[in-house]
Amino acid sequence: MKSGFKILLFCILSFSLISCDQATKNLAKSRLINLEPTSYFYDTFRLEYAENTGAALSLGANLSQPYNFIFLSAIPLLVLLTLFFYVIINIKNFNTIQFIAFALIFAGGIGNIIDRILHDRHVIDFMNLGIQNIRTGIFNVADICITAGVIGLFISYNKSPKTQLIN
Repeated sequence: MKSGFKILLFCILSFSLISCDQATKNLAKSRLINLEPTSYFYDTFRLEYAENTGAALSLGANLSQPYNFIFLSAIPLLVLLTLFFYVIINIKNFNTIQFIAFALIFAGGIGNIIDRILHDRHVIDFMNLGIQNIRTGIFNVADICITAGVIGLFISYNKSPKTQLIN
């Protein structure tokens, strides 16, 4: 597969994931805001609207507005732009897992930055997993993308060197 086509595929995959993230957040905002959490599968999965001005688990939520912008929007955007150019430059060297993992991380990060820009520094979260009192933080599709991408990279770099490259 030629590099130009791989770059196009990376952009299409990233755009699709960002669109899915934004669509689910808009749906959550229109359907879940001001409602009590809704539980499914014996309270293993909850839909619960939350607006988070921090990062994961609300880290940094108490930062002043300028620091919040710097640490949770500007720096992450620079990191994501660096990641994008790293992928573009090195795309021929990635195996399938790495290719998908980088697209997941990029799309998840951009999805959350879009929220911070459009929604006065906060990200819309709406999903929660757990059993009884042992629960995750409330998260969104972008968070799932980032987590899956990081796990994918970890797996790909710990796999045998014979991992198939995307041709």
